[in-house]
Amino acid sequence: MTTPQHLWLRLHRREDLDTALPGLNLPDLLTLEPVSAHRRLRGPYTFGGELAARTVPDTWEAKPEVVRLHEVTLLTINPQLRNLVEPSKETLTSLAVPSERTRFYSRLRTLRLAHGMTAFLNERPQEAPACLVVRDADHADPCDAELLAVLLRRLDPAHIRMVVCTGYDELSEPVTEMPERLPEALKRFAERIDVDEPDRTGSDAAPSGAARRFVQLDGLTDDPRLLSAYEEADASTRAAWHDERADELADAEFNYRLGAVPYHREHGTDPHGAGVSALRFALDHCIDSGFYDATVDLGVRGRRYVTAQKEPAQWWAFTTKMTTSLAALARAAESEVLYNEARATSISPAVHQQAAYATAMLYTRHHEEDERDDTVAKGWINQAIAIASLDPNEASRAFHSAFYRNGLALIELHLGDPQRALELVEDGLHRLDNALDADVHALHRSVLRYNRAQVLAGLKRVEEALADYNTVIDLDPNYPEYHFDRAALLRRLGRDVEALADYDEAIRLSPPFPEAYFNRAVTRAGVGDVAGALADLAETTALDPTNVDAYINRAELLLESGDLVQVENDIAAGMELDPDRAELHVLAGHLQQLKDHSEEAMACYDKALDLQPDLVGALTARAELRYELSQPVEALADLDAAVDVEPDNAEVLFNRAVVSIDLGRTENALADLEHARGLAPDDTDIAEKLHECRRLVDSGAGS
Repeated sequence: MTTPQHLWLRLHRREDLDTALPGLNLPDLLTLEPVSAHRRLRGPYTFGGELAARTVPDTWEAKPEVVRLHEVTLLTINPQLRNLVEPSKETLTSLAVPSERTRFYSRLRTLRLAHGMTAFLNERPQEAPACLVVRDADHADPCDAELLAVLLRRLDPAHIRMVVCTGYDELSEPVTEMPERLPEALKRFAERIDVDEPDRTGSDAAPSGAARRFVQLDGLTDDPRLLSAYEEADASTRAAWHDERADELADAEFNYRLGAVPYHREHGTDPHGAGVSALRFALDHCIDSGFYDATVDLGVRGRRYVTAQKEPAQWWAFTTKMTTSLAALARAAESEVLYNEARATSISPAVHQQAAYATAMLYTRHHEEDERDDTVAKGWINQAIAIASLDPNEASRAFHSAFYRNGLALIELHLGDPQRALELVEDGLHRLDNALDADVHALHRSVLRYNRAQVLAGLKRVEEALADYNTVIDLDPNYPEYHFDRAALLRRLGRDVEALADYDEAIRLSPPFPEAYFNRAVTRAGVGDVAGALADLAETTALDPTNVDAYINRAELLLESGDLVQVENDIAAGMELDPDRAELHVLAGHLQQLKDHSEEAMACYDKALDLQPDLVGALTARAELRYELSQPVEALADLDAAVDVEPDNAEVLFNRAVVSIDLGRTENALADLEHARGLAPDDTDIAEKLHECRRLVDSGAGS
């Protein structure tokens, strides 16, 4: 019996799917019928949202804890599900009113959502293998394309078999660089089947009502007869049909307001009025949700119908939300072009101050590394601060002054002046406290305190930083990044158990992201929970197969347990990604040493030190091998070099003392052991060797 594979069906027309499926011998459909991914239907997550709508209700009834675990993912992908599942993980960001929305999600949030949906599908009850058929994948929004790519890579086809349908045209790569791309995933993880075109003899005549049928199908058809009939119909009649369809869909389901409703309003009788309103609604929702490619698309469409002269507020909304999204998508050059256009078009002080601030952020954060210039950024941010200072409204002036000074603080950090950055953040907090009621701009107040915590941590004022993190988490307990960052600070303080609790909370509150699992793995390993660490590293590599550090850490742990086959696999995976990573060559040397291949091991250590001469792990590993090969002088030279790099490493000092004793250099050994004893007073091996060395020195042995 052959192992099932995901399938990629290429169809001449989307309507050919019904005749193509019966001959494929597929398991029962997971969703009873195929799910479309065409962005025109429901915008971003047309597929993901419908998949959630069809799978969450039964899961909520049978296993509600699975839905609860993934509620952020599910309710973001399909807000309509809030009618069934009341949110329990809201944050100040998700609750902020539009006028107080000062934080936007990372562009990687949609990747987290894709992994969250994958985990949900794997964890929900399912008694038998199922099949998930997706049509129109070549017309998917980047959110859905990313989700499909992740599902193809991570779903076991023996559990849920994907059948992804596209046309015959070559799939286009996304404009925005993405870590998981649908064209690549289809080629790597699915068997391609080119479906023959069926006989269409006698089908030239358009069916009755073909033009209106085109509109009722939301334009989702490859039937040329329907398209031709639509194009030949009276323009005013077509527009009226679009209005009727928009009215019907606006009352049917929220997600249609992100796709089909704007499409129909644009083609209806009032594109400049109802069309712009529909596009603006979708624009606002998409940027607040982190659906940035869709926001850019909606911005382009909206700007066709408005001008800075006639509809300045709408024009600026479409423009600035495009620019914000482009910056988030690492397309800063395109963003700056629009800001320059805005400066040349508008005389509004608000537009100029917002554009100045945003341009500063482009130059300090978003531009490509070689195009960043913090001096230029500082010039733009000072302009924003200057304009804000002229605002006659005290509350508005206080908020914008604090907001822009927070941006200046980031620039000062980049310029190497953390003390000045701290002063600016604290000044912003004072301004808000003095001018605004305590419940106004709660989100930005929390952001300022969070930024102060980060600056204080950088200044090594760790206890003060921790106090700010505690305050921020009290204010916004469901924001996962706060727990993630506090965990790192707790680790610096040696409070690993508390750090683990914060990592647990970050993972519970957020769609999956690899950094949380990786950091928890390292922390777990540090407290002796090897099994937990290995589980987290497995999840890390599932979420991010390019994470070389995860392969290194897992290989190190597995070396101790003796699973040499997996060690070899992890080294190979790491080497494929980064062949010049010195730690991988050290691990390869350890593996060869365990196989008693001394010559090969030595070559690995030599290679590691060629790549990174000060790598302590490589120096100590080669010293150990040289010591085993009866080359104590050479071993001592490596250990000397290691101590030069890490003079307070108790283990290296101990090893150097052992070699020094063998070479008769007991005085040197005694100094190393006394130093090591001070660093690790509870280490019994050091204590015993120190006692032995003192006896040798007292007896006059060595020198």
